[in-house]
Amino acid sequence: MTELTFPPPVKRFLKEEIDPHDWSQLKTVFDQLEQREIQSVSELEDWLKDISELDSLLDGTIARLYIDTSCHTDDEEATEKYMEFQRSIIPEAKLALDRLDRKFLDSPYRKELNSERYALLEKIKVCDSELFREENLPLETEEKEHSQRYSQITGGMTIELDGEEITFPQASLELEKQDRDHRERVWRLIVERRLKDTDEIESLFDKMFELRVQRAKNAGLSDYRAFRFKDFHRFDYGVAECESFHQGVQKTVVPALKTINENRARRLGIDRLRPWDYEVNPYSDEPIRPFDSEPKLIDLARTIFNEVDPHFAHEFTALEKAKYLDLFSRPNKAPGGYQYFIEDVRLPFIFANAAGKHEDLQVLLHEGGHAFHSLACRDEPLILYRSASLEFCEVAAMGFEFLGLEHIDTIYTPEEAAQVKAAHFEKVLRLLTWIASVDSFQHWIYTTDDASAEARRDEWVRIRSTYGSPDEWEGLEEIQRTQWHRQGHIFKQPFYYIEYGIAMLGALQLWSHYRQDRKKTVEQYRYALSLGGTQPLSKLFEAAGLKFDFSEKLQAPLVQLVLEELDRLDKEIG
Repeated sequence: MTELTFPPPVKRFLKEEIDPHDWSQLKTVFDQLEQREIQSVSELEDWLKDISELDSLLDGTIARLYIDTSCHTDDEEATEKYMEFQRSIIPEAKLALDRLDRKFLDSPYRKELNSERYALLEKIKVCDSELFREENLPLETEEKEHSQRYSQITGGMTIELDGEEITFPQASLELEKQDRDHRERVWRLIVERRLKDTDEIESLFDKMFELRVQRAKNAGLSDYRAFRFKDFHRFDYGVAECESFHQGVQKTVVPALKTINENRARRLGIDRLRPWDYEVNPYSDEPIRPFDSEPKLIDLARTIFNEVDPHFAHEFTALEKAKYLDLFSRPNKAPGGYQYFIEDVRLPFIFANAAGKHEDLQVLLHEGGHAFHSLACRDEPLILYRSASLEFCEVAAMGFEFLGLEHIDTIYTPEEAAQVKAAHFEKVLRLLTWIASVDSFQHWIYTTDDASAEARRDEWVRIRSTYGSPDEWEGLEEIQRTQWHRQGHIFKQPFYYIEYGIAMLGALQLWSHYRQDRKKTVEQYRYALSLGGTQPLSKLFEAAGLKFDFSEKLQAPLVQLVLEELDRLDKEIG
């Protein structure tokens, strides 16, 4: 296969250069679109494409600004540029885009559009126009400022270990070591560092909470949960389905984890697990360290991508050469990982905090899945359709983790491959309980009469006791009460977390199918990715050959498959 390149999208509307930081220039173009006479259905379709081109310029600009702030949280100039764009451009643009949405909804030619192509777009625009309130724009900007402050706080967290300052991702390597006393010491250093910022983080959340509640009130909705569900275009499910997911996890995953925890404790030679006992490899005296540099991580990932489908490896190599990867941990870098599709050039940027452990490779497989999804929709002219619903975006990412895991023996010894597979499947079940906890917690926060800091801490402990093992936190109760601070989504993307649970159920199905028929599964996977956001969520699941269901009925056989795989791997490892 010849070397892959990504040609820039052809400009059909914005043929002259526009400074996206200058509202006067943007306003001229928005005014032209608003004043354009539309006299046929074909002209309406062309008008929608032109709006998408302008919207892509805005989206691409804010993507680059956000990436700069997360790559360098200590760069005050980058932060100010990002926030200035949020303050001066985004509110004006949202007002203008709302006027264009209403122009679309008022057009007599809307009814002549191909319903198969445009039904979902219309549904989204109706929803957005119903939700939009001009008075919410300054509240959104203020919330963004608090969110950015949260990133600065968490991105600047480090600990001093044996005279050396290290980042949290680097410290996580220490939690994989066999010396239990050492693990506990490092774990306590991490949580003690987090606790130093507890008061400011709680204060930030209080401010965000008030802004969110006011936005919902302004929109005429009963609470922020109702607002956010509508904001996320959750047309295929609601609160009842989320609660069904929570209940299914309690009935299927929690009992399974009890068995897994007992096995982990037995292999580690301890009576009970504590919070610092979950990252260590229970099968070997040595942690698996597959790489020590970004180029080596990239090469390992490329090998896996190639095994699943050579096309993915070629796309990944093209991103590497275009310098759209920033993968290694360093001080003053925002925590976590993400893929951000930069709309005006239609290329995905992958951000991560690798430190040398296998889990870092899993993160790259995950974000790679997001990137391949974005590239599969690259030629779609409408920006709204270049991204699927968030739930299916996570199927693309989590699903690729499982596809890649089936080829992990190409980079590891058979013994190492079995160990990392076992660790992954164990973490899958733990993650499901964490997802259910975070989602339950957010449902409670935004529908309770008392969401004070003290009440939040009490409720978090109550919820976690439902999904976890309370005795592992004996003597650490005060620390546990603020563990929800770790989950950035609660601060930066409220209610965006159940998506991971829905996606995990889809990804486990994908893994099951892949073990039976690799070629067909990849074909269905790639086809579903290529649909982008043109189809409702349930139809995207169907296109990938997956069932769209949250309940215990679907969860139970999938959890059983995981337990059987863990049992097989446990016997293989010996």
